[in-house]
Amino acid sequence: MNTLRFTAGEPAVEITRVAPRLWHALDDDRVTGRAEATTRPDGRVFLSIDAWHRSVFDQLVRTMLATLPEPLHTVVDETDHELLAAWREAGLTVRRREWEYVVPTRVTGPALPPPGVTLVPAGAAEDGPLREVDRVVRAEVEAAVGWHEMPAEVLVRPGDTIVDPTKYAAAAEDGEYVGLIRVVQVTRLPRIGLVAVRTSRRRRGIARALLVHSLGVLHRAGIETASAEVNEANEAATALFEGLGARRANSTLELVRHGR
Repeated sequence: MNTLRFTAGEPAVEITRVAPRLWHALDDDRVTGRAEATTRPDGRVFLSIDAWHRSVFDQLVRTMLATLPEPLHTVVDETDHELLAAWREAGLTVRRREWEYVVPTRVTGPALPPPGVTLVPAGAAEDGPLREVDRVVRAEVEAAVGWHEMPAEVLVRPGDTIVDPTKYAAAAEDGEYVGLIRVVQVTRLPRIGLVAVRTSRRRRGIARALLVHSLGVLHRAGIETASAEVNEANEAATALFEGLGARRANSTLELVRHGR
């Protein structure tokens, strides 16, 4: 738990815009804080500030809010109480919570896909059908709750979200892919970045089979746990992961300041 994010003191700083969406706080030409605004592929603008002093944070955030069009977003570890309070005092409010799960790779219980469904291991999925099912499930999510309700993902470019097909396993039925899962390893702890099944094929155990399959691959490689992020409001995903023994390790809040 980070209970002392900001150090004491009120340094006199000058806020300088060094790029269209990048600001520095300068104290006698020494950088004492940085602020940046980044646009995600879905169009949302997210703010981030790195400052040791609360007064520097406040000056940077005021500059950003006065310059950028709203709505504006940020994400904060829920246990970082000082940072959360600073963003709230700047006028941002909590929009949603994402749970970070630690998922054991050793799973007991049913693991087979339903009859007629075949699992295609990561690295063996065909590129065209994989991209097609990715487009379909994203369109279905967008038409329902909206893709902005899914865990935040950093994508290389809009419109083509599968950057590395070898990271995906798929579920095939009747000659087409009906579900997919992505597992990436950005640190020593692999991350389950996406589990998705076409709307017409849900509630048959395909998502569970994909997840158990991928966890089994990790387990056989000597990896005991993986991580996953789940929107608190996504009851189906929460039940899926907790049903496999996943435990909540942390939570992240997304905050937003709406246009006036």
